[in-house]
Parts: sequence; structure tokens; C-alpha cells
Amino acid sequence: MKYEIVIGLETHTELATASKLWCGCSTAFGTPPNTQVCPVCLGMPGVLPVLNKKALEYSLTALLALGCKTNLFSTFDRKNYYYPDLPKNYQISQNHLNLGVDGYVDIKTDGETKRITINNVHLEEEAGKLIHPEDSEADYSLVDFNRAGVPLLEIVTNPDMRTLEEVEQFMLALRNILLYNEVSDCKMQEGSLRFEASISLRPAGRERLGNRVEMKNLNSMKSVLKALEYEIGRQTEVLESGKEVDMETRLWDEAGGYTARMRSKEEAQDYRYFPEPDLAPMVIEESWLDELRSTLPELPLVRRNRFVEEYSLSDYDAGVLTEEKAVADYFEDCTALLSSPKSLCNWITNDVLRELKERKTGIKDFGVRPEGLVSLVKMAEDGVISLPVAREVFVRMVDTGRDAAELVKEKGLLQISDKGELEQLVLKVLGENPAAVSDYHKGKKASLGFLVGQIMRQSKGKANPKVVNNLLAEKLKAG
Repeated sequence: MKYEIVIGLETHTELATASKLWCGCSTAFGTPPNTQVCPVCLGMPGVLPVLNKKALEYSLTALLALGCKTNLFSTFDRKNYYYPDLPKNYQISQNHLNLGVDGYVDIKTDGETKRITINNVHLEEEAGKLIHPEDSEADYSLVDFNRAGVPLLEIVTNPDMRTLEEVEQFMLALRNILLYNEVSDCKMQEGSLRFEASISLRPAGRERLGNRVEMKNLNSMKSVLKALEYEIGRQTEVLESGKEVDMETRLWDEAGGYTARMRSKEEAQDYRYFPEPDLAPMVIEESWLDELRSTLPELPLVRRNRFVEEYSLSDYDAGVLTEEKAVADYFEDCTALLSSPKSLCNWITNDVLRELKERKTGIKDFGVRPEGLVSLVKMAEDGVISLPVAREVFVRMVDTGRDAAELVKEKGLLQISDKGELEQLVLKVLGENPAAVSDYHKGKKASLGFLVGQIMRQSKGKANPKVVNNLLAEKLKAG
């Protein structure tokens, strides 16, 4: 390519605390406007913030999971700006001494691992939310302060990404790390995970970075990728015309599919950061970090690679299983009971995940527990029931919560493996289908599949396919 793409991301994630960062107000989503507020989160005169220790604990857990260097001495700063949903006219954030620096997220693209480095991670408070009327003629907006003061962790990368694929993999990997460590629910539809992207282009081979454009109003991962794709095209056109790309902040218009200028770099606000006078510096003890470090789960990419190595799974299958920690746990609970990882993987990635999607539920609430799935899979592997019957039984298990063996016995679904009984059925089908037998002897091997199908149909799917195939081959060879 003529130009190299350079991309960095800022990620804002709301922490999964029950109460806000400076007060005891609830952080529950979806409650009526302005019902979860108090003098502290409304910025009333004379009130003082008190740090939520759980929010700090979640922040430190995220730092450790991201491989960051933790600053044992850290402070809060005031970020001054006016906006209608910011009740104090300043935001308590961090600027001078952030909680963490120099972290990383490893991603996989095209089978290769690449490290995206983290510049800094800092803790701050959320603003409120503006509610705009649907009526285009309306000349007002409303403010809901329920979100004001919710703890927000900001994760800032270095400009390490060079393709949209790398951006997508980074967003997915970071989301999974946060979910694995249970520090955020990462629900983008509720605003608890948000991304802002910065992008510049430079001639291939040049060291110096091009002028950077920041993009806001990115409400989903798809929006991030579409906005970046648009900017790549727009900035390429600007450079091809002999002009320079303006350093500016732009908004993504989802409906129109384009970015529009919000403000130029020259117009950017001076936030006049200064130390927050109402909060003492944080001094973090190493012993607390050691305690939190001991609770960290195996990270998604590490677990994915282990699944490939330990269970001989494909990288794709391992990726599907480890995308959600609870699903990976479910798989390993199953393999602890039955040493058949490939078969269990197929059942989970196909049947279990399909049922979860259709029923809009999570695996923690799934009715078929590992021991139930293992019982079913073992029956199929041992030839007690056929695979088609096993899949039918699985759906009934999900619907009823009953045991596989109980359902098989009740419905009379045991597989027929008796050679004598199946031989009579094979001879009957051969006698009823002389044309298919003749076609087979003429070299039309597809007729064998037809004959097997007839036998399975007449046995109502209960005939053992392996025994049937052996008997068919034997009878066809003889006659």
C-alpha cells in the first residue's frame, strides 16, 4: 500500500460496582431518570467525595491482567470543562499520576500473535447522559444524572494497530480480558464499554507520524470499524490531492455513514488539570497487589493456546470455546468427566451454543450441566444410541431438564446393534430395492448411501450405522 495506517484506541469501561465512585448511589442500569442521585453525584456545594474501594480493586485487577506497571503512589486530578451533563463543571479523573502504565494486550491475526501496548490506564467518574427528544422540531434536551459518578476505567493504547483486523481483534481481546476478570459487564448496548479511535496515515516507510484525527460517537465495534474505514478513504483522498490532513476531532454519523468535523485541534479545550483537593493521594500496598494477582484467571489467549496444545483442538475451535470464560469452564468440566475433547468441543460449539443463542440465556443458567452432556455423549460414543438420536435427546434434555438415559429408556431409543436382527432388516431392504443393488454393482457407489438411508428409516434411526455398513458390504459383495 502507498500509505501506512496508524491507529490507537481509547477504551472507556464502566466498572461492575453496585455503587458509584464517590457515593453510595446505585449504578443499576435502566431505572427512571434522576432516581439514583444524591448531593455528591449532583455536585452540590459543600459535599465531599469518598473513594469506592471496590472500584479501586477492580481497577487494579484490570491493570494486573493487562500487564501494567502499577503506580503505588497515585493521585486524582480535576479536568475542567463545561457540558450540561457534567454537574460539577469538572470531572474527577487522573492525568499526572495515573494508576497504571506500560501494559499490553496480545492479539491473534492471520495465525500470528501481535502485542498491542497500553500507554496508560486511569480511573475517573462518568458524566450524566443527555436525552434528545425524537421530535426534530424540539428546541430542548433533557439530562439524566443517574450515570453521573459511575466508576469509569479508561485504557489508552499506543498507536500500534495497522489494520482494521488488528483493531477488531484488539477490541474483542480487551473485552474478553475484562469479562474474564469480572471487572465490567462490557455491555456496549448499555454504554458500559465504549471506544474512541485515533487514526493517521503516512507514506509507507516513513517514520514520522501523520496528522492524527480523533473520532467519537462510536457506539459499537461495527461502528468503530466502519468509521475507520471511512476515514482511511477520506484521508487517502486528502493526501492524494497534495494537501495535509487536519488535526481534528470528528463525529461518526451512523445513519449517514460518514464522519463530520466536531472541532479542530486549535479549537480543542484546555482542561486546566490540577490536583483534586478533596481527595488524598492513593498509596497502594504491594501485599494488596500480590493478593489480587493470585486471584487472576488464565487469560483468554493463553487459555486458547493451551486448548490447542492440551486438547489437540483447532485454533478456531479453541477460540470459540475460550471467547467466554463460563463456556471454557463448562468445556473443561466436561473433559474432566470424559476424555473425549474433540467430540465434546463439537457438541458445545454446535449444539450447546446454538441452544443458548435461541433461548437467549447464558451457560451458567443452562439446564444441561456438564455431567448431563457427558452422559449423553458417552452413550453416543459407546453405540448405545445413534448420533441423530443423541441430538434429538439433547433437545429434549434442554426442554425438560431430564437425564439422557431416562429419556432414551422412556422413548425406546436404544440403538439396535444385534447383528442377527439387523441382518434381517438388511436383507429386507435389499429385496425391496433391486434397482439400487443393480446400480451398486454397475459402479454407482452413491446407491450404497441410499440403501443405508432406507435401513435407517425403517429402523426409525435406531440401527447401528457401523454394523449396517458392514452387513451391507458383506451382502452386496456376496451377491
